[in-house]
Amino acid sequence: MAEKVEIMVQEDKTEKIKQAENKDSCVTCQHHAPKGPERAAHTHTVTRGDPDDSTMAVPPAYSDLGKSAKDIFNKGFGYGVLKLDVKTKSQSGVMEFATSGSNNTDTGKSGGHLETKYKVNELGLSFNQKWNTDNTLTTEITIEDQLAKGLKLGLDTSFVPNTGKKSAKLKTGYKRDFVNVGCDLDFDMAGPTVHGAAVLGYEGWLAGYQLAFDTAKSKLTQNNFALGYKAGDFQLHTSVNDGTEFGGSIYQKVNGNLETAVNLAWTAGSNNTRFGVGAKYQLDKDASLSAKVNNACLVGVGYTQTLRPGVKLTLSALIDGKNVNGGGHKVGMGFELEA
Repeated sequence: MAEKVEIMVQEDKTEKIKQAENKDSCVTCQHHAPKGPERAAHTHTVTRGDPDDSTMAVPPAYSDLGKSAKDIFNKGFGYGVLKLDVKTKSQSGVMEFATSGSNNTDTGKSGGHLETKYKVNELGLSFNQKWNTDNTLTTEITIEDQLAKGLKLGLDTSFVPNTGKKSAKLKTGYKRDFVNVGCDLDFDMAGPTVHGAAVLGYEGWLAGYQLAFDTAKSKLTQNNFALGYKAGDFQLHTSVNDGTEFGGSIYQKVNGNLETAVNLAWTAGSNNTRFGVGAKYQLDKDASLSAKVNNACLVGVGYTQTLRPGVKLTLSALIDGKNVNGGGHKVGMGFELEA
């Protein structure tokens, strides 16, 4: 009996020693855990999927569907125009100012606009005011993420002092995982027009619908559908506008320096198909080259160079491939300052 009691005591001591050792041992990782202050920092991270997983991403607004492809064809090109943009920001970041002036080399007409933006970040409030050389004054007030997370409310008004014409638009938008919806109301004395749009997204797939309803005529004036797919380096977008205008685009980021895009468009009842191919190549961290061509043999070329931080120069040209010797080509230059 005495031997049995001694064996049990020894086994109990051995178990206690193992438990004491396990206190400093990480069961999950099966390695010796650090002691002292570092022990408190020894934690485990449980992987629950990629945070950039498209299944949890907020889909873009309807107007931003296919935006990557649109940027390839639009950004970096400004032929036929000489333009200067100046952007400044207050030291606190609360006030922003933007001034722009341009001259059309074909018509000789000049224009410009002045924009001021004031933000109250703690209230989610922004106040934006614009004035252009056509003597149109626009004011926009928006509040975001205050009444509900993802909810944005805005009031957009415009006034033309010369004619006394006034207009107003109430804007609402709500976005969260898998859905992005918006509804705008144009105020008119005859009857407001309702603009609505919704985009649903799941596992990279996007489906959208956009409409406009004229309450004065009780008529649907816009009826658009869109379908697309978005991955990390590939985007596909198709659309049908009013059942007659069909379009589509493909965007691909080939590598860290090269982006390409293709767009297609055609009209029901017509054999006229429009298509174009565009590309953007990042020469280095400060310079990029853009090029595009369409089925009408119009070739666009653009070059963007960052001269120094906050100073950007853009040169572009449009060449008529069917009439190279006949002239009619266009050039443009843009200069952008930001501080």
